[in-house]
Amino acid sequence: MKFKIIYLCWGLLLSVVFSYTADAQDYVDWKRAERFTADSLSGHYRSTGVSANWIEGTRYFYYFIEKNGARDCYLVNASNGKRKLLFDNEKLASEVSRLTGKEYKPEDLKLYRLDFYNKDLSCFYIKKEGKDIKYTISSGTGKVVSERPDAIKKKNAGTSFSFGKGKRPWAKYSADSVYIIYGRNHNLFLSRNGNTLDDWQLTTDGEPYNSYTSNNSEKRDTACAYTSARWIDDTHMIFAFREDKRSIETMTLVNSLSNPRPLADTYKMPMPGDSGVSQYDIQLFDAETRKKIVVPIAKYPDQKVVLSYADVPGYVYMTRRSRPADYIDLCRINTRTGEVEELISDHCVPHMNVQLFNYQLINKGKEILWWSERNGKGQYFLYDENGRLKNAITPADMVAGQIVHLDTLGRTMIVEGYGKEKGINPYYRFFYKVDLDGSHFTLLTPGDGTHSIELSPDKKYLIDNYSRMDMPVVSQLVKIASPKKPMVIEQSDDSELRALGWRPPVLFSMKAADDSTDLYGIMYLPFDLDTTRRYPIITNVYPGPQDDQIPRAFTVDDNYNQSLAQLGFVVINVGARGSSQLRGRDFHCFGYGNLRDYPLADDKHVIEELARRYRFIDIERVGIYGHSGGGFQTVAAMLTYPDFYKVGIAASGNHDNNLYIQWWGETYHGVQSRVDSITGKTVFSCKIPTNNELADRLKGRLMLITGDVDKNVHPSTTFRLAKALMEADKRFDMMIMPGMDHGVGNDYYYNLIRYYFVEHLLNPKREHIDIIHHK
Repeated sequence: MKFKIIYLCWGLLLSVVFSYTADAQDYVDWKRAERFTADSLSGHYRSTGVSANWIEGTRYFYYFIEKNGARDCYLVNASNGKRKLLFDNEKLASEVSRLTGKEYKPEDLKLYRLDFYNKDLSCFYIKKEGKDIKYTISSGTGKVVSERPDAIKKKNAGTSFSFGKGKRPWAKYSADSVYIIYGRNHNLFLSRNGNTLDDWQLTTDGEPYNSYTSNNSEKRDTACAYTSARWIDDTHMIFAFREDKRSIETMTLVNSLSNPRPLADTYKMPMPGDSGVSQYDIQLFDAETRKKIVVPIAKYPDQKVVLSYADVPGYVYMTRRSRPADYIDLCRINTRTGEVEELISDHCVPHMNVQLFNYQLINKGKEILWWSERNGKGQYFLYDENGRLKNAITPADMVAGQIVHLDTLGRTMIVEGYGKEKGINPYYRFFYKVDLDGSHFTLLTPGDGTHSIELSPDKKYLIDNYSRMDMPVVSQLVKIASPKKPMVIEQSDDSELRALGWRPPVLFSMKAADDSTDLYGIMYLPFDLDTTRRYPIITNVYPGPQDDQIPRAFTVDDNYNQSLAQLGFVVINVGARGSSQLRGRDFHCFGYGNLRDYPLADDKHVIEELARRYRFIDIERVGIYGHSGGGFQTVAAMLTYPDFYKVGIAASGNHDNNLYIQWWGETYHGVQSRVDSITGKTVFSCKIPTNNELADRLKGRLMLITGDVDKNVHPSTTFRLAKALMEADKRFDMMIMPGMDHGVGNDYYYNLIRYYFVEHLLNPKREHIDIIHHK
C-alpha cells in the first residue's frame, strides 16, 4: 500500500510537470505583451519633440504639439524664448465650420502649416474645403479671401517654360547649346545641335556593365539613350567616368511567389577575396577635335574611386581607396589636360572608418576640410588647395560626425560630436560650434541625452530635441551666440504611459571582458517584476562593426524587446567592443581579423555580471537572438559557449561571411595580397571563419530564419549552416519566409520569437539535440 501511494504521488507530480511544460504558452499573459507594444502605446505618447516653422523675416516660429488629445499650436519669440498659444482650437474649428459650411471639430482641423505674410504676426492663412481663410489671432475670427498677399507677387513673376531641349530628352547639351552628347549601344556619341544628328561615335569599347550610358546593365541601347558622361563647365570638353563590373560574378535568387511561375533574379555581387571586382576609368573628349585623353587614375590594385563634381572651374576631384581600406587619397583632375594631382594621402591601420569619412571643398577649392582617424579619433583637419595641412579643427579626444552647417565667410562650422562630454554615455550625439582654425570650440547642446537639432534660417538659433531611453524628449531653444543658457520650450510627459503600467528600461554600464573598456547597455524588465523570483535573460545582439543598433533616443518598444520582457523575461541590448564606429579607431577595429568571434566574450561577460548584480536573473536560462549580423552572432555564441546559451533565434544571418558583400568582409576582417610571379598582378585573398565550422558543438535549441529573396544576406548562408548542422546530426528548427527579403520583421516574425522563447526558455524541458544518437 505504501508503494502504491508513492507511485500515485509521483504519477500526479509528473503529470502536473508535463502538463505545465506542454501548456507553458497558456500560462503566459499574451494580452499583456500586446498591450505594451509600440503600436498599442502609440496613442499614449506622441511627442517626438518640437519641429519649428520659422516665419520669414522674423525671429518668431510656431510649432504644433499634441496634448490631451488636442493639437495645440504655439508661437515663440526666439529673442527671449517667450511663447503663447497661437489660437484656441474650439474657436478656430467654429470659424472654419461657419466659413466652409462643413462642421469641424478641433480634432478634424489637422493643421500642419500656417501661412504668414510680410512679417505680419497678427493673422495667418489656411486652406479648407478649397477656400482661403484669413484668421485674425487677437479676435479669433476668420474670413474667406479671394487671394492671399503673395498672389500679386506670383502674377508679376510670370511663368517660364523651357522649350527645345525637351525634344531630345536623351541628350545632354553643352553650356552654349552648340553640341549634344548621348549614348547608344553602351557607347558615347557627339553631334552638333541641329535638326539632324551628326552621330559622331567617340567610343567603341562600351559594353554591358562597362557602359557610357546610364543603362549599366546587360541591355543593349539600340536607340539614343541618356549618357553618364557630362560637359565640363562652359567648355566643349566632355568628362566620362565608368565603373567596369564585367568581371563581377553573379548571385541568383528564386522568387517562388511570382505569377504565373517562379522567377529567377540574377544580379552582380562581389564577395570577399574575389578576383572580379569593380574597376574604374576616366576619359576626356574634346568636342572640337573629337580627340580622347585617358586620365591616369590608377595607383592601388582594385581601388575604389568616388568623384566629386565640385564648383571648382576646370577641375573634378576624386578619392581613391585601396582595397584593404587602409589608404585613401584625394586627387584633383585637370579637366582640360587630364593631369591628376594627389593632394592628400591618408593612411589608417588596420582600416579607415568607411562610414564616417568625409571631406568638403570650400571657397571654390581654395581650402579642404578632411576627416581622418589618424590620431585614433575622428577629426576634421583644414588643408590648403594644394594639400598642405594648416591645422586641426575638431579636438583629438572626440569623434566628429557630420558637418551640419559650414559658414565660409564667418569661418565657423557646426558639427556632430561623440564622447567629448565626461560622465555621459559616449554614444550620445552632441553638437558643437568651432572656428575653422580650431579655436572657440563650444558645446551648443547641453543636456544628458542624445541630441538632434534644427537651425533657424539665419543660423542664429537652433531647436534642440534630446532624450534618453529612460527620459522622454526635452525641447530647448538655443541662441548660438550664447548656448550656455538654453530655454526649455517643451518637456514631453510620459505620465499617461506610466498610468498604464509602463516603465522605462534600465540603462547600465560595466566593464568589458578585458576589465578595462566601458560598455553601455539597456535592460528591459517585466513591469510587474518580482525580485524574489528568477527570470530567464535574453540578449538581443548585433555586432556591428558599423553600428550596434542599440536605441539611444526615447522610444517605447524598440525591436519589441519591451513587450518580449512582459512575457516573463529580462531582455538586454549591449554594445560589445568592436560594435560601433562612434568610439574611435581602436574600439571600432577591435574585431579586425576575428570577424566571427570578437563580440562573444563581452556578451557572455555582461550577462554574468548582471546576474551578480541582480539576483532575479537566472543565469541557467540564457537566450540570445538577432537579425542579420545579430543572427550570425547568435549562432556563433551558441556554438562557442554551448553550455551557456540555451536557446537562440538567428534571422537572416550572414553565417558564412565569405558569401557576403566584398567590402564588408574585407574591410572588417582583412584581406591579404600577393604579387603573382607570372602575371605580375596583385592577387587578393580572404578567408573568414564561419559558423558552419562549429556546427558539431550545438547543444541548445536553435531556430534559423531567412527570407527566400534576401539580396543583402543571401539565403544560401542559412541553408549551408543548416546542412552543416544536419551533417553533425543536430536537431534545430528552421523557418523560410516566402517572398521576404532581408527585412523579415512583421507580426508573424516577432511572435515567432516570442513563442520560441516561451516554449524553450521560460519553461525548458529536456530534449534531444543529437537526433541520430538520441541524446
